[in-house]
Amino acid sequence: MDPNLQESRRSCDYNLAICMLASGSKGNATYISDGDTSILIDAGLSGVELQRRLASRDLAPEDLDAIIVTHEHSDHIQGVGVLSRRYKLPVYINQKTHRASPRLGSLYETKSFECGRTFHISNLVIHPFSISHDAEDPAGFTISQNGTTIAIATDLGIATSMVKEHLKHCALLILEANHDPQMLETGPYPWPLKQRIKGRTGHLSNSSSKILLEELQHGNLKQVILAHLSEINNTPQLAFDEVAKALTRCSAKLSVADQYTSSPVIYLK
Repeated sequence: MDPNLQESRRSCDYNLAICMLASGSKGNATYISDGDTSILIDAGLSGVELQRRLASRDLAPEDLDAIIVTHEHSDHIQGVGVLSRRYKLPVYINQKTHRASPRLGSLYETKSFECGRTFHISNLVIHPFSISHDAEDPAGFTISQNGTTIAIATDLGIATSMVKEHLKHCALLILEANHDPQMLETGPYPWPLKQRIKGRTGHLSNSSSKILLEELQHGNLKQVILAHLSEINNTPQLAFDEVAKALTRCSAKLSVADQYTSSPVIYLK
């Protein structure tokens, strides 16, 4: 990245910047920065592809400070090991997830966290919380800086009361809208997989995401990003149209993250 451009970004009047590098069953990665400290939540694409996605938004892997892992499924960890080794990045991961992730290989540095215990990466305040998914110890996160908080909650079978509590009062929500129930029901997946997806440790449907957002919306919510859409059992338009019905008490912008293209960088003040 050009040093002058980097310096201008660090002096910009914003608290957090967010870019959805990829979202879906083929790979997930979210870039978050306060202008001084930059992290990835998951790195579920190859190292080469993650570098390409970052470059497409004029972001550079050399500017990353850490990677945080939500859980051990391959669409969340594929590129973690190579990025950690190549760019000397510490990886924040809980112990159960680490034990369940032998494919990570060696890491430059491992930093363990526990769900329910806040930790810091420089000025970023990060709180991991337990979510309901079929993994060893899956986590969602809130990330805060200077009074601005965003939340990442994907791979949710259900939204528990604890999850809802952590998602309240955020300026930006990255929220799962994995499947349309009718498309899942009539689609090509075998019955056991359909049951897994719509079960309590599976994925949140469009309609469930709408119901959750109806409860969470508030006047200071600025942006909602729908994430982890199924390519087989959903479409961006179906997800958008269903979840948009929830936004009756605020003016938050709604968008849908893409599997193959990085989103624009969103700046929150």
